[in-house]
Amino acid sequence: MIPILDLTGQYRALKPEIDAAVAEVFAHGHFINGPHVHAFEAEIAAYLGVPHAVALNSGTDALHLALRALDIGPGDEVITTPFTFAATTEAIGIVGATPVFADIDPRTYAIDPQQIERLIGPRTKAILPVHLYGTPAAMEEITAIARRHGLAVIEDCAQSIGARVGRQATGTIGEIGCFSFFPSKNLGAYGDGGMLVTHSERIAARVRALRAHGGAVKYCHEEIGVNSRLDEVQAAILRIKLPHLDAWNARRRAIAQRYTEQLRHLPALELPYCAPGSLPVYHQYTVRVDHRDTLRELLDDVGIQTMVYYPTPLHLQPVHAYLGLGRGSFPHAERAAAEVLSLPIYPELDVPDQERVIAAIAMARQATAGV
Repeated sequence: MIPILDLTGQYRALKPEIDAAVAEVFAHGHFINGPHVHAFEAEIAAYLGVPHAVALNSGTDALHLALRALDIGPGDEVITTPFTFAATTEAIGIVGATPVFADIDPRTYAIDPQQIERLIGPRTKAILPVHLYGTPAAMEEITAIARRHGLAVIEDCAQSIGARVGRQATGTIGEIGCFSFFPSKNLGAYGDGGMLVTHSERIAARVRALRAHGGAVKYCHEEIGVNSRLDEVQAAILRIKLPHLDAWNARRRAIAQRYTEQLRHLPALELPYCAPGSLPVYHQYTVRVDHRDTLRELLDDVGIQTMVYYPTPLHLQPVHAYLGLGRGSFPHAERAAAEVLSLPIYPELDVPDQERVIAAIAMARQATAGV
């Protein structure tokens, strides 16, 4: 079986350093907000080029606390995409705000800026774009719209650490960037983890208080907060991995280029697109194909794992039924959900295995040409 992702090879390559870092945490016995957490915050801030980084328990908490830090709550609206993981709108719901969906650009799968402006109303407080699959959203257009209307921009960078728009890293373009270190991410922990980054000292201070039960000073609680601290063990592991991130992302781009070069001739197979001037990190290499499920079954039969991210757009999920948005509301998102298929991609994927994937797709497309 060629898996969609294999985390074991990465661990084997870094095993001595990771094992030593974890043992060092156990030895010093400081497990919450310890030296590795503080160092990792500084290293992420330097890597992304922002003054403030706040380590959190998850990417979901980063989104949630970003909204809290901007005082977004009941009665407010946040414009976002229906084609993403549920955590994006889950955070909006947690604070009591309402998601307002805009359809996607069918090429990048990110929110289409041309759909945003007509949705802005008196209750709109923020735009929340998602850099899906590690491909940057159209941030220049999105931030221009936000400036015209006095809105905040919160970037969901769960899949895009290391991606860039021009010289700016995703997560540093809007007011707040939210990152996930879920194990499958390009920079993955061995458990949950997240990070919020910002240029604003005020926002960073508010989030630091919110993550510690709503208080900047121990045993003094100024507001209702949460317990959302990155574990010291995970921070130590992530510090070992961070120096390798650019090389891993470069390897992902090389794998993506090989896929593109060898699959581009196949009929009815749409390959990933990235706008000029943007640098993707290929958290996923996602193609679009008619009869997607048939192709997926054929690949599974020959030992090649694929995934569908995501099979049901958020406006059609039961949790958002109260919005009254039926099928046909966002045709580009709905069509993408029916056609996208993510292929195996991870830095350790070797050329022979990738060639097997490519050959199997070519054979499968020939077999389904008349379907």
